[in-house]
Amino acid sequence: MFDGRVALVTGGTRGIGAAITTMLARQGAGVAAGYHRGREGAEAMQRSLDGDATRVSCHQGRVDDPTDCERVVGEVLDRFGRIDYLVNNAGITLDKTVRKMTHEDWENVLGVNLFGAFCMTKAVIEHMIERGSGRIVNISSVIGQTGNVGQANYAASKAGMVGFTKSLALETARRGITVNVVAPGFIATEMVGQMPPAALDAVIEKIPQRRLGRPDEVARVVSFLLEDDSSYITGAVFNVNGGLDM
Repeated sequence: MFDGRVALVTGGTRGIGAAITTMLARQGAGVAAGYHRGREGAEAMQRSLDGDATRVSCHQGRVDDPTDCERVVGEVLDRFGRIDYLVNNAGITLDKTVRKMTHEDWENVLGVNLFGAFCMTKAVIEHMIERGSGRIVNISSVIGQTGNVGQANYAASKAGMVGFTKSLALETARRGITVNVVAPGFIATEMVGQMPPAALDAVIEKIPQRRLGRPDEVARVVSFLLEDDSSYITGAVFNVNGGLDM
């Protein structure tokens, strides 16, 4: 499906990002998976792809560091010669109520989740404009739409991605570039698995489908948005949350 195309997926070696990397590689794309920490985990993810691993490269860097973003994009272009797709997936949480949240907690989450999406987009956008085509998918969250106790920083960062997406979509619509958002709900990843069992059970009770989502269910929507036939979809938000927020 994506033979000859190249995707850059930030946070692409764990959780939802690993599912996106895996799906795109198995659909024929070359995939550059970005990560900040955990080289062993990145290498293990790559090995798990077996024959498809030859289409995957892993790149260490911080998405909230513009210099790192430029370097990673340069590495990807050196290896693959092009970048067709950017998936801004990297994200962190530092949960506390606003009364207990420090300025550093706020800045770190906004830095990685929102500034990081800006930095990586900034690093690839001229390349896409020069080529006259591109797909950008930003991974937001249901929490950016509903808010959540103890997650004001995370909610603000994920809501900000929606506004960023819509603005960028308007700016690039005539350049052959689409920009969209996928907003997952509670997905069975390591991040969600760190929730206290009682809190997780309470969340599942609120989900109409009464289950967590799977990372591959998010990856499938990302893949759809990257297809050539999805060229008339831009500035849209796709919810993958089991009916938690409609």
